[in-house]
Amino acid sequence: MSDEAVKDLDYFELENPSFENSYSHNGQIYWYASYFLSRLGYDQYSPTIKPLQKALQVCMSTNIDTSDNFREEWREIDGKRIKDFKLSRFACYLVAMNSDIKKPQVAKAQAYFAAFTATMQEFIKSQEDVERISLRTEITEQERTLMSTASIAGINKNGYALFQYKGYLGLYNMPLDKIKRLKGVPEKEPLFDYMGAEELGANIFRITQTNAKIKRERIKGQQNLEEAAQRVGETVRKAIRETGGTMPEDLQPEVNIKKIKSELKKTNKEFKKSDKKLIDKNSEN
Repeated sequence: MSDEAVKDLDYFELENPSFENSYSHNGQIYWYASYFLSRLGYDQYSPTIKPLQKALQVCMSTNIDTSDNFREEWREIDGKRIKDFKLSRFACYLVAMNSDIKKPQVAKAQAYFAAFTATMQEFIKSQEDVERISLRTEITEQERTLMSTASIAGINKNGYALFQYKGYLGLYNMPLDKIKRLKGVPEKEPLFDYMGAEELGANIFRITQTNAKIKRERIKGQQNLEEAAQRVGETVRKAIRETGGTMPEDLQPEVNIKKIKSELKKTNKEFKKSDKKLIDKNSEN
């Protein structure tokens, strides 16, 4: 490991971390996204870099004010004028939790934030818990797209539920109500809210491929659309089996995603309280 990488690991030491001494503030503590991401092991910064964009998406999906946590500022970086962000502590946490865990700096940062949030979080235990929020948002968006495509293709006014039923039947080899009973999901609550990242990913793939098949093959009519939804579900199920994956009905349900979102809101508030105390303390010295 390079000397720079070792230094980056020290940046997130659990005791006396450099991270805590590297902030700037103008009434609110912040870290520049370009600098923070470099400490996570990313060699090149871009305002569209994946960890930053995913963190923004999680923040928006949780109805937390992004302008308060990701404040835009145009700066000159490596000789180019580029959009940077002033990250709050909470934003830094989200960026770290949405970064590549294979990077040793990221693993160290996640361990640091896990220790920092240990007394305030009950349900968020790993990167996957946070990842579920962006996946849940994506599945909602993809379902809207599929609904629009199916409507144009001639789905009956009241036939979308049956169309969905066939998709579940293909992937799970059982209807939605049986899946919910098997997983202990309340009858009137969305199954997606209890899915882990792996199960959400399988369903996103099913939905996007159903949409693509309808468009590619120009499928029309209620019955044909239902058959297409079921066939795609069966194909995804077969792929999971052939790659040695766990069948979706056998994946354990996760805590309701609404609780994860609630935990993030609480964490955001606690981080702000913590940083206010830090600013007040420094002002006294």
